[in-house]
Amino acid sequence: MNEKKNILICPLEWGLGHAARMIPVAKRLQELNNNIFIGSGKTHLALFRSEMRGVTFLDFSGFRPGYSKYFPQYLIMLLKTPLLFYHIISEHFRLKRIIKEHQIDIVISDNRFGLWNRKITSVYVTHMPRIPMPKPFRFLEFLGVLLHRIIIKQYTLCLIPDLPGELNLSGRLSHGIRLPDNVRFSGILSRFISCESSKTDVKERSVHNTVILSGPEPQRGMLKRKLITLLAGKEPKTVMLEGYPEKEKGNQKNGNIIFLNHLASPLMKEMITESESVISRSGYSTIMDLVSLNCSALLIPTPGQTEQEYLAQYLAEKGWFHTITQRKLEGSFSLPSSEAGWPGELVRESKVLLEKALEEILEKNHEQN
Repeated sequence: MNEKKNILICPLEWGLGHAARMIPVAKRLQELNNNIFIGSGKTHLALFRSEMRGVTFLDFSGFRPGYSKYFPQYLIMLLKTPLLFYHIISEHFRLKRIIKEHQIDIVISDNRFGLWNRKITSVYVTHMPRIPMPKPFRFLEFLGVLLHRIIIKQYTLCLIPDLPGELNLSGRLSHGIRLPDNVRFSGILSRFISCESSKTDVKERSVHNTVILSGPEPQRGMLKRKLITLLAGKEPKTVMLEGYPEKEKGNQKNGNIIFLNHLASPLMKEMITESESVISRSGYSTIMDLVSLNCSALLIPTPGQTEQEYLAQYLAEKGWFHTITQRKLEGSFSLPSSEAGWPGELVRESKVLLEKALEEILEKNHEQN
């Protein structure tokens, strides 16, 4: 059981969130005396390089669907379905070569459909077995659920980064449907849960708000420009975290806004937790990070991305976050406090669930061998 394993972790290249939430998984497996390999594209690898040491990095980029200024995301995905299937088949066979070349024992795929292999232990990570559709097309959701079940069953195990009961973050995305027998809830995953804050002199701290930019273009840039217009002259100052780990460190300034390309986790934790208000997209990984930091936020879902629109509304109805649509952002909007209102069990139970999930993954691999 204590034999060192070669474990390959491959996040989806759809915003940094899929990579960020694999960091606590990679770190814990490394602490358990395993060799960690990270397979992804340039930007995601840059994030892992800034957070981890003693890891092997592989150029193994995946499908990046992109966004549109004019069409909803579900329609873009539908139009790109043939390209998606090409990538699924392509990366499935590329994985075979990587397994052979690096003697991989376990592969963990965050939402990359084709990264399963019958000869080793393969794990799929997703927070939405149910892909939400707009209300007029909700009757079609069962097709997505069935397709996802087929994908999940190809893997040894599937991890859902959430809690299994009424106390949860993902709502109907992963609850209220029949899940395959190989599904396990791993608790929320955030690089900040076990991250120590940077020890900054109290005298150097200043009052500020924080904007966390995330997601692909063009919507990312559209939100950035809108927030610059609204916040450049407002007090207190705003720190805008741009999420570009591959770029050089440094900062720029526009009026009362400071732009930072990237912060290491301890500094980012400090920046967010000391904010009067936080503004972010309602991506699931960003929400998990905020919950782990005990910070609420104003959530602005990416237009046309039904998952984010649902999560923002679901969590606002719980009273845990506030939300506003990008279209309604205007000069009169107010910033809510970052004070949190959810139960502490969300984080405490998550630590236990992650340990159980990783233990089962290693046990399954032991049984296979």
